[in-house]
Amino acid sequence: MKKISLCITILIITAADVSAQKKFIKRYLSDKTDSSRRASFMPVPIFRYSQEIGAEFGLGALYSTYVDRKDSTNRSSNFSGVATISTKGQYNFSLKSDIWTKGNDYHLITEFRFKRMPFNFYGLGNETLEANLDRLIQRQSRVMFEAEKRLLPHAYTGLSIGYENYNYKDEVVGGIFTTDQSLIHKGGGNVAYIGISQSYDTRNSNNYPTKGFLGRVTYQYAPDFWGGESFTGSVIKANVRNFWPLSKKFVLGVNALFHSVQGKNTPFYLLPQMGNDEMMRGYYTGRYRERNLLAGQAELRYRYNNRFGAVVFAGTGQVFDNGDFSMKSFKPSFGAGGRYFFDPEKGLSVRMDYAVGEKRTNEKRQSGFYITLAEAF
Repeated sequence: MKKISLCITILIITAADVSAQKKFIKRYLSDKTDSSRRASFMPVPIFRYSQEIGAEFGLGALYSTYVDRKDSTNRSSNFSGVATISTKGQYNFSLKSDIWTKGNDYHLITEFRFKRMPFNFYGLGNETLEANLDRLIQRQSRVMFEAEKRLLPHAYTGLSIGYENYNYKDEVVGGIFTTDQSLIHKGGGNVAYIGISQSYDTRNSNNYPTKGFLGRVTYQYAPDFWGGESFTGSVIKANVRNFWPLSKKFVLGVNALFHSVQGKNTPFYLLPQMGNDEMMRGYYTGRYRERNLLAGQAELRYRYNNRFGAVVFAGTGQVFDNGDFSMKSFKPSFGAGGRYFFDPEKGLSVRMDYAVGEKRTNEKRQSGFYITLAEAF
């Protein structure tokens, strides 16, 4: 009798394990899409090590849902977060949301960020040198809210408000951060702004578009709230994207970006920076920074099936001061990557990209490896 009970117990455990495996395969590996339009959640563990910050570990996650599940045209609303801490007291915490209301009548964007992290400062301009690397500690707080209303078909007009606070400490006094007298607000400062935006969006998806156009222009003004030498001026951004289906599995996307900061007493930390996991991949963020940034990229996307895909991409860009633009100053960016779609119906993916940039004299070729959620553009 005991043997029979033991066998039944083993069979139950085995059946439960097989059932759990089937559910896992169906949820995360099945090639079929989920037509129920239910919410999805994807966590991504974060771990990296460097001598400056020690071991950094934490978690990134993306939650996606529909405000109106019955409306097949309602775009998904995405909520993402990152929380990391290091063994040497650094931290990074951010929450972002991208919300589309019923009927896609309103588009709401929010961001909350708090971080204390070291970063490399190389000076200003489009030709900074690796030899001038200066290690700084940055403490940043950022709060931003944007709301857009659809006034015409595909056209959204919006308002925005935001506040940012920065604080800096030079770990090794005597480097370029200390000696460059052109830098303003080396200790940090505050900036608050109000703005307007205009978008035109015909994309068939806000996560993984296969056709359509997005054009968005924002203008933000920072009033003289704090007096003295605080920044007063304008921030202008223009972002253009277009997608063409080349076949059932191939999509070509192009993206162009212009970012400009104009005003008096412009602090170095507000200047546009070239290089991140979305535009000009392969460059360390902040290696090149100046008053204006112009960049573009093209990406060929291959969707093997509903779960897996791959991309190749190439781009070019530069930063420049007012009146200092030159066609000869554009820098290259190119690479490739893989995609795992954890929510095929919404087109949400985990992406892994490797990119390389320019090779400067007496320096190693610049490069970067990225693991993150959602597409670059």
